[in-house]
Amino acid sequence: MKATTHTAEVVTYKGTNKLLIGIVLSVLTYWLFAQSLLNMAPAVQSDLGVSSGVLNIGISMTGLFSGIFIVVAGGLADKLGRMKLTYIGLILSVIGSAALVIAHGPILFIGGRILQGLSAACIMPATMALVKTYYEGKDRQRALSYWSIGSWGGSGLCSFFGGAIASSLGWRYVFIFSIIVSICSALLIFGTPESKVESNSNSKFDSMGLLLFIVSMVALNVVVSKGSELGWTSPVVLILAVVVILGLIAFYKVEQAIDNSFVEFSLFENRGYLGATISNFLLNAVAGTLIVINTYVQQGRGLSSAKTGMLSIGYLCLVLITIRIGEKLLQTIGAKKPMLWGTILSGTGVGLMALTMVTGTAYFVLVFIGYSLFGMGLGMYATPSTDTAISSVPNEKAGVASGIYKMASSLGGALGVAISAAVYNGFSASGNYTQGATFGLLTNILFCVLALGSIVFIIPKEKQV
Repeated sequence: MKATTHTAEVVTYKGTNKLLIGIVLSVLTYWLFAQSLLNMAPAVQSDLGVSSGVLNIGISMTGLFSGIFIVVAGGLADKLGRMKLTYIGLILSVIGSAALVIAHGPILFIGGRILQGLSAACIMPATMALVKTYYEGKDRQRALSYWSIGSWGGSGLCSFFGGAIASSLGWRYVFIFSIIVSICSALLIFGTPESKVESNSNSKFDSMGLLLFIVSMVALNVVVSKGSELGWTSPVVLILAVVVILGLIAFYKVEQAIDNSFVEFSLFENRGYLGATISNFLLNAVAGTLIVINTYVQQGRGLSSAKTGMLSIGYLCLVLITIRIGEKLLQTIGAKKPMLWGTILSGTGVGLMALTMVTGTAYFVLVFIGYSLFGMGLGMYATPSTDTAISSVPNEKAGVASGIYKMASSLGGALGVAISAAVYNGFSASGNYTQGATFGLLTNILFCVLALGSIVFIIPKEKQV
């Protein structure tokens, strides 16, 4: 497909701090506010009167729908405009948050979570493409660091923020604040020139690929989140598992057979992009640690949601600090080593939390230290990984490439949370919350090990960014 960019706008406009703050706030609408639900799950379940299965579906639905539609939104951002898609995302965020504020049952709860996922699908690739377009060199790496602060930093703050707000004002106020932040973001980015790609191609949209992908991912999410409740050998679960396998096989074949594919597999020929995307998927899956440890210390150790949030303060502080450190390491020694070190630190942190045989205050100390190492590792990993993923991608594919990279984030987070919650609930079914936490956290250590392997064996040694 032949494509040309609006180069005049790229030359005459350079990104400002005002734009960057607006972009960071837009990213926070997902990573801070939508993800705060991970620490408010018990309060939300009690208030809405829903089952743990419905709750888990609602929690993971945002990441799932973000992951499903983020590549489509990235492609639309390239064609229709990155600013336009960012505004659409902010509008969806406001509507989705409002639905959660007034929800009194599963319908508005799940509907609001879906809208939040669609919002993130629009915002993340569009804003990342804006960073690539309007910032260059070290300015781009600095902008990506702050983008990562909104993403990884928001995920670090969400546990503390959610617990504090839920315990003081009530969980619904989290989404009132989300509405306010969305409006502020829209005001800050207002006036930024549009950035998009002109295409001479009249290819039809890959609706079949999208349909197969949606069916496969929704079926997978239901299998993971409801499998223990329905029974892993029940006809429903087995049929859905077959749907997942056949759907993904059909999806791959369809994507290989057409030109205007939903997922552009040619991007994965770049080993740096491939390794960054796979490791990004797996490290985001480690977000399952949050729901396991936050639920366990409340159910198994008797902490309130506010005190639970306090355990993650080290995570918050260190993820924010080490994001800039990761940027400096990227500029001096390249991307691969910081990504490796970050993954090892994160795995070590989860490993400390998995020492559930420790009793009393000593265990809370381990959780605090573990959270801190987890945050330090993610912060060190964030900017080198993001820069590796987008630095070698041509501008006309910036939205699609960013979409695939962030799809890995969203799907990784959604599946990681769903798998971890299923493992925790399955092993805790008899009331043995310690056993559930142990196996839930070991699952996340496995994700870290696989992420480490993808960095070591896929990203080229000579890769310097």
